[in-house]
Amino acid sequence: MKHLLALVKFVRVIGCILVAYWDIRTQFPNYSDDQQARYVEVWARGMLAVIGIEVRVKGHPATGPVLMAANHISWLDILVMHAACHCRFVAKAEIRGWPLLGTLTTGGGSLYIERSSNRDALRVVHQMAEALQQGHVLAVFPEGGTGDGITLLPFHANLLQAAISVNAPIQPIALQFIDARTHQVSLAPCYRDDDTLIGSLWRTLCAPPLLAQVRYGDKQTADGRNRREWALELQSTVAALRT
Repeated sequence: MKHLLALVKFVRVIGCILVAYWDIRTQFPNYSDDQQARYVEVWARGMLAVIGIEVRVKGHPATGPVLMAANHISWLDILVMHAACHCRFVAKAEIRGWPLLGTLTTGGGSLYIERSSNRDALRVVHQMAEALQQGHVLAVFPEGGTGDGITLLPFHANLLQAAISVNAPIQPIALQFIDARTHQVSLAPCYRDDDTLIGSLWRTLCAPPLLAQVRYGDKQTADGRNRREWALELQSTVAALRT
């Protein structure tokens, strides 16, 4: 029975993706920036509801210009953060090539980075600085990859330079997936190195109903810290928000 219900949800997920893919390819050019942002928020909430995930927000998302820095658990994190408050992500370049999902991520305004290239990081930092100067809300995952859902990986500092360069604040964000029945941390949505996208999605669809908790911390400014010092402070803050 569990697998049958998961299969029904899987079909509905594919339907949601196809509808959004069509809208982004045909309707988005006619939308204003605000209309695009609202569309992404509504679609993300609907998609998560189909999967069986309810978003719970604690704290308040900052308005731009701001760089949001969150821990990274799953490919679902992007949907969860979009559902809570639309933002432009800095995502790994390979996502752009994912069938259908790459178009959706690009439609959400993402910037892409080749994580193995220091030269590309400089290019993206420049783009981020320009976007922040224009008042945008950007989001990064400083861990550089997905963790195990329990402990945090070290925060990388390179992309934080964009906020320092234009004197923009950073807002720390803690993400958690919780079993809605037991209120214990759920590992079902975790996306590990040996996972596939389909395998991770199927495991999540088979899981009991989940809560995705988004906890916004207070904005921080550099206050003379370099990016490495700031990365350590942000990691400590996110760890505290998770508890």
